[in-house]
Amino acid sequence: MDKLNKLQLFQEQKIRTHWDEEQEKWYFSIIDIVEVLTEQKDYQGARNYWKVLKHRLLKEGNETVTNCNRLKMLSADGKMRLTDVADTKEAFRLIQSIPSKKAEPFKLWLAQVGKERLDEIENPELAQERMKEIYEQKGYPKDWIDKRLRGIAIRQNLTDEWKERGIKEHRDYAILTAEISKATFGMTPSEYKTFKNLPAKSKANLRDNMDDLELIFTMLGERVTTEISKEEKPETFTENKKVAQRGGKVAGNALKETEKELGRDVSSKQNFLGNDDQLKIDE
Repeated sequence: MDKLNKLQLFQEQKIRTHWDEEQEKWYFSIIDIVEVLTEQKDYQGARNYWKVLKHRLLKEGNETVTNCNRLKMLSADGKMRLTDVADTKEAFRLIQSIPSKKAEPFKLWLAQVGKERLDEIENPELAQERMKEIYEQKGYPKDWIDKRLRGIAIRQNLTDEWKERGIKEHRDYAILTAEISKATFGMTPSEYKTFKNLPAKSKANLRDNMDDLELIFTMLGERVTTEISKEEKPETFTENKKVAQRGGKVAGNALKETEKELGRDVSSKQNFLGNDDQLKIDE
């Protein structure tokens, strides 16, 4: 999932969202909205509720359904699947059709989410401040948070560079990221999640479960990859893949030297806060 597709929290419940840069507006997963408002116990219950409601609204000629878009969002099984989405205006209309004690708080939440994103466009530092506050609430120490936020910035620079080199697909980003990780740690991200006892297809963010050294070597591999790419300007996916391997290898060599000095492995099975209830920051 890239930076435009995120999980937003409403009263501890997750809402999948997508920010459309061209239109400058949010899209929200309708199923997730229905699940929150109707207090369904699971995704299937919300899906069935929306199916019935959608049929009724179609009969009524409701514009929410007529204007309904579909976008690929991360599903519970870890795959990107098409799902019905609504922009903020359509989401407000949908809320009017669902009797719920959470309707008013949800309206306020929608308005706040939209305002925050527009504010962040004008001042990107606000986005980092918001993430910093959430990490603090989760119990992360300040020095770890500083590294994590720096890592997010380095990751963004790398994905921007890949875009310049013609890399567009989420799948290709994942392949290149896996090459850097494998050359650095000897494991792909999915293998690393298994190593840390995090389900490979879960939504738990691997980097939120890394300690300081793991974050540092992750940053090093991605930063070196970015610098090599800027210097050599690879034109094909294969060339970009080789650059990713070289960038990761630099970090991997540094990691091995560090392990020799410390007399222990850098990669740790321990999750940073000792559990897998971590904040989901998408990269």
